[in-house]
Amino acid sequence: MTPDTAHSSSAPARRSPLSAFLASEAAGGVLLMVVAALALVIANSPAAPAYFGALSTYVGGLSVLHWVNDALMAVFFLLVGLEIKREFLEGQLSSWSRRALPGIAALGGMVVPALIYLALTRGDAVAMRGWAIPAATDIAFALGVLALLGPRVPVSLKVFLTALAILDDLGAVAIIALFYTSDLSLPMLGLAALCIAGLIVLNRLNVTRLPVYLTIGALLWFFVLKSGIHATLAGVALALTIPIGDGSDSDEPEHSPLHMLEHGLHPWVSYLIVPIFGFANAGVSFTGMTPASALAPVPLGIALGLFLGKQIGVFGFAWAAVKAGLGALPAKANFVQLYGVALLCGIGFTMSLFIGALAFPGNPELGDATKIGVLLGSVISALAGAFVLKLAGRGTST
Repeated sequence: MTPDTAHSSSAPARRSPLSAFLASEAAGGVLLMVVAALALVIANSPAAPAYFGALSTYVGGLSVLHWVNDALMAVFFLLVGLEIKREFLEGQLSSWSRRALPGIAALGGMVVPALIYLALTRGDAVAMRGWAIPAATDIAFALGVLALLGPRVPVSLKVFLTALAILDDLGAVAIIALFYTSDLSLPMLGLAALCIAGLIVLNRLNVTRLPVYLTIGALLWFFVLKSGIHATLAGVALALTIPIGDGSDSDEPEHSPLHMLEHGLHPWVSYLIVPIFGFANAGVSFTGMTPASALAPVPLGIALGLFLGKQIGVFGFAWAAVKAGLGALPAKANFVQLYGVALLCGIGFTMSLFIGALAFPGNPELGDATKIGVLLGSVISALAGAFVLKLAGRGTST
């Protein structure tokens, strides 16, 4: 997967305890809920013209909304890539036995929602481009809900959800790369390829100075932006070349470039970048909308894909895997609690909105329909998941 496969056998080590990681993700999820609600309020208030006007203002050749979605979110995807790489090499996904249950569940959680969406939008080629919108899970939002439940939820389930969401993110990255690209510029793709080759060479030479990688990474982002491939994928490509070793026999792997960069980016992404993205993308005006608007194929397909598709796909595939002996239930958890987590996987907020923006560029009507579907499906999934886990977790300790 990466140039650092030689390090895959190293002993598990983390920059900070798992509990601290989960707490940080959860706090970021709670903040995301607040800014999403604020965006909705502003978008339906007298301040709405100023809100939408600011997002459409052009700065340096891009609108403010594009800077958020193409530049800031590249940093988000850089962190996603770092977490994917670390988890595969030395974390919860470092062996096939650990990958089995969350991997099978993640697969079901992507396939079934997409099929539900396609069934409801069949015959409309434009609407069908949004098939991947309900296939995403928002780890920060979901862990934020789990945090509100406290000790009712075993830590093993939180780890399972984290691993599943990371694999889900990996699937989303692949979907964006394969299905949501525009006309390609071969010269820019060539320059981007040279940047990636340079990053791999630096990794092979055991260069550990982060500024060198980040400088080339900035060039890579520019070339990818101009190539027709979505610029955020540059963040993932950069992440996979950041060394997870420090080039020595040090027993402190947390001092490696990857761990230091991940630790440094985490608070900025959780408490600034993702909330800014949520604030910029969650605002939808309900002016002129009726209850029937939510029953149109696109919003209904997204909402049902998230709420029904995720619970059927994640729980159904996980249940089948356990019964077939391909995986085991998380420690101290039961099937009802696993079902509650499957419901929470229907919270697709950040990644779903992001994929929606790629699926329907320059189409405000479908853009608003996407936001309605994502918000509706995510809210219902959050409430249902919290209800099930609250009932199932009485008397459960972590």
